[in-house]
Amino acid sequence: MNRTVKILLIILSAVLALFLACLVYFFAVTAGEKLDMQKLALSENCVRVFDRNGGEIETTQTSAVPFAEFPEYLPNAFVAVEDKRFYTHHGLDYKRMMKAAMKNIATFSFREGASTISQQLIKNTHLTGEKTIRRKLKEIKLTRALEKNFSKDEILELYLNSIYFGHSAFGVGSAAEYYFGKSASELSPAECAMLAALVKSPNRYSPFRDLDKCLSRRNFVLSLMREQGYLTPEEEAEAKSEPLPESPHLREESAYLAPVFEELSALFPDAKSGDKLRVYTALDPTLQTLLEEQRADSDLCVAVRETGGGVKAYFSTCGTLKRLPASTIKPLAVYAPALEENLISPATPLLDEKTDFGGYSPSDYGGKYGGYMSARYALSHSVNVPAVKVLNTLGVERAAKYLEKMDLPVPEEDRTLALALGGMTEGFPLLSLVDGYSVFSRGGVFSPSHFIEKVDDCQGKNLYTYQGFQGKNPDFQQVCQGKNLDRRVFSEDTACLMNDMLMTAAREGTAKKLKSLPFEVAAKTGTGGTEKGNTDVYTIAYTSEDVVGVWLGNRDNSPVEATGGGLPADLALKILKDLYKDRSPSPFPQCEDVTQALLDKEEYEKNHRLLLADPLAPEYLSLKELFRKSALPAGTSEKFSRPKIEKPEISVVNGSVKIILCQTEYYDYEVKRQCGEQISTVYKGKYRRELFDNSVCGGKNYVYSVTPYYCGIAGETVTLPSVYIEKSDELPDDWWSE
Repeated sequence: MNRTVKILLIILSAVLALFLACLVYFFAVTAGEKLDMQKLALSENCVRVFDRNGGEIETTQTSAVPFAEFPEYLPNAFVAVEDKRFYTHHGLDYKRMMKAAMKNIATFSFREGASTISQQLIKNTHLTGEKTIRRKLKEIKLTRALEKNFSKDEILELYLNSIYFGHSAFGVGSAAEYYFGKSASELSPAECAMLAALVKSPNRYSPFRDLDKCLSRRNFVLSLMREQGYLTPEEEAEAKSEPLPESPHLREESAYLAPVFEELSALFPDAKSGDKLRVYTALDPTLQTLLEEQRADSDLCVAVRETGGGVKAYFSTCGTLKRLPASTIKPLAVYAPALEENLISPATPLLDEKTDFGGYSPSDYGGKYGGYMSARYALSHSVNVPAVKVLNTLGVERAAKYLEKMDLPVPEEDRTLALALGGMTEGFPLLSLVDGYSVFSRGGVFSPSHFIEKVDDCQGKNLYTYQGFQGKNPDFQQVCQGKNLDRRVFSEDTACLMNDMLMTAAREGTAKKLKSLPFEVAAKTGTGGTEKGNTDVYTIAYTSEDVVGVWLGNRDNSPVEATGGGLPADLALKILKDLYKDRSPSPFPQCEDVTQALLDKEEYEKNHRLLLADPLAPEYLSLKELFRKSALPAGTSEKFSRPKIEKPEISVVNGSVKIILCQTEYYDYEVKRQCGEQISTVYKGKYRRELFDNSVCGGKNYVYSVTPYYCGIAGETVTLPSVYIEKSDELPDDWWSE
């Protein structure tokens, strides 16, 4: 035997040994793996949802769609993009497998796959998503078994009824209803192509998350369908011109479940039909029933969340719409940021007057203006011009940064002074505004609302648990897929001041319908619209434990016969009464950095200045207000500890001396007169506006001085200009009488 033959035999033996070793490994790894017919069927309860009490929430999940009801283009679209040799291979596409293997070897990775539709069905229903050789070998064995037991049409039926289409839509029937509001049998070629486009990454290519990516991917699928003979060029062009869906179609079930499924989709973007999940929510079923029983002559959206973030109830007749926030934006974008920046305090005097801000001239309700008022009054009564003035001082860009910290992004085109009054292009969903208001009751910390408290698999293994700002598990950020975590927006003292100012709104301002509640509640109303009428009306009210948001309007922006302080406030009152029918929430937390100060009332009302009251001032001449300790008024009045008056007026009238005191009625006065070397007291007593000295003699000069007194404390003596008395008849002794 020559050398060449020996080498060939050695190589052949090695190859044979390697083959046998691989065969042994294959059988060892796949031993016990069997096709489970039950796993191939679409489960009627892929996702079971529970309320906070452990009660199951009824859901409507679509049943499997028979292959006979598929429109022709539906299976064709998936074959074109996922497995173009589906009808010719026997479960494994060896040509694709070789190409994938070469690419993986070249890149030293295991990224490139070559799964057929049959393999994907097995992976989705029987196996995990791990990329290992062991898992791939199991997949191959089960795929071969699948192909032996089912026809190609049956495999396609099983595949399309089990695949995940995003937004918690499992199976093509559920997807057709969610994305297009129709049954799978009614899908057009363009709609079939869009569903096929989603399979690669439902979270990435959803039209409700990225319209451009979805459109590009759908058109790519349509091009493949034309290339592979499933569409004519004319049909392709017509399908590509068809618009994508702009909003989901609501499931016919509790309005609470729609956002639950949205959140679940964000938490588990790569969920599979085999993942039978148990979802535990923050839902309060009694409260949810109350919300769903509310009626209005327009669209209605109501949300109730705990301060910690769990949404206890949510109801909407029009899905999740972005609406103009009207005056509900004032605390979030104007007053709280201005307090934080020490630009204002609750007592800051603001002038409500007609003002032109470079061409923008906002007006108040009824076209009237109220003159000077405190920031507290302007906010609680929702006066417009002062809010715009404060925003103008603060700066729109700074306001937008605060809003962004609360997940309320402001587009560039909306960054104008009109933002102070809720003037925007689109606005925000109600729940986003509710999240913003929760910042105040949480001491200035923002926490996005959540519906889901935890998710388990069907064996009870925990897959996800909501963790607040503290104690997050190591996988929290990864599981949340970039979900925003808690963050501080305002200091505790700013939040405390805002709570107090908005309690004023609930007691005596635009939300005064809530004043009958026997516990502390803060609130803000909002009314927005056009010259044709009101289109968006709100009440957002909160306690230390819960936030309630109510919106009324119409999807088509037609006017409603309501204001924020009307029907929305009535509904908020009803909800709050039900929330606390058996108890009261705790008062709002106090802040050691906030203090109550007394202001000089006269200085505030006459001169619109913030001056701390004199310690000796009587109570009726002082105003109480809250301040940050770091931003107390700089000056202190001394008008009682060091009495001081403006210079009185003096004149000679018909031979008598007339002295007019200047509105300082809380002082006692001593009036002295000097003529030459002679000094005498001509009056000592209580305030009189006018004093007359009739005991003067003609032909003489007199100099008068006035000294104010308060509680025996002498103030600064004011000397008046000298007066000369012309010679005349003697005057009566009772000169001091008026």
